[in-house]
Amino acid sequence: MYNRFNSISKYWLFQSLGWGVFIAINLFFAFTYNTMDEVNVLRLAVYVTLGVLTTHIMRMAYGAIRWLNRPINLQLIGFALFSIAFGLGFGLLDMLAAVELSLETPQELKLSLWQKVFANAFNAISVIFVWNGIYFIYHYVAQARQNQLDNLKLEALVKSLELKTIKSHINPHFIFNALNSIRALIDEDPIRARKAITALSNILRSSMISDQQELIPLEKEMDIVKDYLNLELIRFEDRLKVTYDIDEETLDHPIPPMMLQTLVENAIKHGIGKSVTSGEIRIASADQLQSYQLSVTNTGTLFNNGDKEGFGLQSTSNRLSLLFGERASFRIAQKDDQHVEAHLSIPLN
Repeated sequence: MYNRFNSISKYWLFQSLGWGVFIAINLFFAFTYNTMDEVNVLRLAVYVTLGVLTTHIMRMAYGAIRWLNRPINLQLIGFALFSIAFGLGFGLLDMLAAVELSLETPQELKLSLWQKVFANAFNAISVIFVWNGIYFIYHYVAQARQNQLDNLKLEALVKSLELKTIKSHINPHFIFNALNSIRALIDEDPIRARKAITALSNILRSSMISDQQELIPLEKEMDIVKDYLNLELIRFEDRLKVTYDIDEETLDHPIPPMMLQTLVENAIKHGIGKSVTSGEIRIASADQLQSYQLSVTNTGTLFNNGDKEGFGLQSTSNRLSLLFGERASFRIAQKDDQHVEAHLSIPLN
């Protein structure tokens, strides 16, 4: 209701402004050429009144047939036809009013009927053509701007839905792996199993809170990672060594929730989990100009059909692209013969 009222108010504002400029131009030339008298003033008043009435009826016709919703080529055809049709009507009405009210100028009195019709029609069509041009240009620009806003809203909605879809895959994937670890401990060592359940509870509590946000501080993400690794240390015992090299200046930097945890989980699954000997995981962070760098290095080998095609790694790339565009990057590569490195670059702003 408000938008409709606002649209009507704008229409009458522009209508008043346009015809006001038309009056001002005619008065200027009348004063300049010393033709200002009562007859010319009345003639101008009648002309403007008929002009406002004609253009308003024409606008109502546009709305009734929803002409502005049609393809642009049809709009242009209608632009020409409406200008001619309403211009002719406007010109004939103006001529009849001038004759009936005796408002014809000395020059018009000398013209024949057909000359009067042609002169008035040509003048009226020109005025209506200008009015239509301004009207269509305004609506075309307004429609283009609205389409742009709609596209931006749709794009934001799509990104939001994609992020939610990605998150819905991350959490069940992690829970599945964690429960498998706990299941392996239940019969062998109930005490360690209880500790594992406590660690899992901490992780789930943190993930449920962070899942409501698109970005969280690295410090909160590290809490989740440490709980996860504590759980895995119970399972792997001496086979797993964890090293942290975290720059304290980076702890308040933003990161998508559960992203670093996903990379660590991937390192456990495809690196340490496949090794028959001991292995190491190293997590590091450091500032670099307008971004900061995060890396997860693990003992193992990068296989084309293993690490690179997991959903966790795919979701990492997708989330970074959705949130930061080309300003963020992710790569995973064989660092040396014995180590694989997953590397994140995340913008600070």
